[in-house]
Amino acid sequence: MIEVSGIRVALSALDGSDAAELAACRAALARRLRVREGELASVTRRRRSIDARRHDDVHLTFTLRAELAGGAAAERALLARLRRRRAEKNVRVVDERPYEFPSPVAARPSERPVVVGAGCAGLFCALALARAGLEPLLVERGDDASRRAEVVETHNATGVLDPESNIQFGVGGAGTFSDGKLQTGTKSPAHRLILRTFVEAGAQERILWDAKPHVGSDVLPRVVTDIVRQIEEAGGEVRTRCRMTDLLVEGGRVRGVTLETRGADGETREERVEASCVVVACGHSARDVFGLLRERDVAMERKTFAMGVRIEHLQADIDRALWGRAAGHPALGAAPYSLSCHLDGGRSAFSFCMCPGGYVVSAASEPGGVCTNGMSLSDRAGTNANAGLLANVFPDDLPGDDPLAGVELQRRCERAAFEAGGGAFVAPAQLVGDFLADAPSSAPGRVEPTYLRGVTWGKIGGCLPAYVTDTLRAAIPLLGRRLRGFDAADAVLTGVETRSSSPVRVTRGDDGQSVSTPGLWPVGEGAGYAGGIMSAATDGILAAEKIVRTLAER
Repeated sequence: MIEVSGIRVALSALDGSDAAELAACRAALARRLRVREGELASVTRRRRSIDARRHDDVHLTFTLRAELAGGAAAERALLARLRRRRAEKNVRVVDERPYEFPSPVAARPSERPVVVGAGCAGLFCALALARAGLEPLLVERGDDASRRAEVVETHNATGVLDPESNIQFGVGGAGTFSDGKLQTGTKSPAHRLILRTFVEAGAQERILWDAKPHVGSDVLPRVVTDIVRQIEEAGGEVRTRCRMTDLLVEGGRVRGVTLETRGADGETREERVEASCVVVACGHSARDVFGLLRERDVAMERKTFAMGVRIEHLQADIDRALWGRAAGHPALGAAPYSLSCHLDGGRSAFSFCMCPGGYVVSAASEPGGVCTNGMSLSDRAGTNANAGLLANVFPDDLPGDDPLAGVELQRRCERAAFEAGGGAFVAPAQLVGDFLADAPSSAPGRVEPTYLRGVTWGKIGGCLPAYVTDTLRAAIPLLGRRLRGFDAADAVLTGVETRSSSPVRVTRGDDGQSVSTPGLWPVGEGAGYAGGIMSAATDGILAAEKIVRTLAER
């Protein structure tokens, strides 16, 4: 198979349909290789990106793979011919061996691994362990994805919060209701496996080649539901509305967990499960789990995290700022952005989890605390664009030496936002122009806030530490120079965003186990080792591989 990168396709050749795009790719590839289209037995997209560096020349760029009708011999001859013409740049023959889940073990251990948390780290760890024949038990405190969607809808409509099942807790984890972005700044051969698994579970095939892939919060629930099915078909067991209430440690080693399962009638049942391998993939909002680990003397440390607000603009304004006259072309969709700036004194501000055509949502998991996040549906057709606008919080910003001091800071800010909103999970909001002038807002301008619980206009600065609000005030004008209109006076700030990442790290060694408590495997975003769906899923798979090797050596 031949791979060619840097294939340019003009927007004029596209109408937004997949068929037109593939036909344009095939024609462009034939021209690049100097062959007839009929000589291309197959053409597949490996990567698709939008090049908008020049607003008068916005186009798509592809990496394509092709098989020639003459087979491998014809491909080698073509490459040799291109080399003689010095036209082989960005052309290569590929013969890759796909990355796969661990192979089945020879003999299953007497105790099965327990995985706590069914976010992406826990799901992919459990799937890998199940494919290896280890019959893991995966427990999730929240509901299955279908029931969870109903609970979230009820919260948005009524303000009633289920602390055990919400945007943070339930099958799929927090990522299920945050657009389903699959781009990552990390590199791993496991990424392709994760994308293939998502597609096999019902996600759109385009995520296999899109440079900035996303699934959408309307599609992800059925995708994670299918992954649960795959785990069970491979021999694993998945329990929902089941949470870990104790970690059993004897002689410094993990010996099992105590689980509490809530029935449909509200009754609870407690059970002790013996296990020498417990994976903690609890997510960044499982504050009770962090407290439990501290009680059991599990080594933890503070880590840098970030807090701030959600910022909303009209999506049409963002499209024009990024794509000029090409804005609105059906092949482009809604424009995403990623911004950051570094300020004097070591502080930084940056956008986070940008949701084109999306909505600001309530991400609360505790009574009396407002926490926001963003989400987009698969079509990204909403009127507004939103993103987290965050500033770093460093360990030295926190008092004392408690590893959970960052958790307490998050909680204080969320409670302040709840009070500023007036209760019922209504959020405080302020216009950017008023925020910069430190003046209260009283009504929206062109941008209507999308936060479903509603907003209370006023000032949001008092809900966050001064070093965060000062950083955001200094950063917004600078970011406006990089993205026209970002600092528009009528852009909307909704507060607060506190759960972008975990404020704590459960310290692990090179073998993947807790440095203080062998048999405990801290995994994913909550444990402090990932940031987003792809890196969390990768961490889960890598942990499973280490567990398989460790058990095989016993």
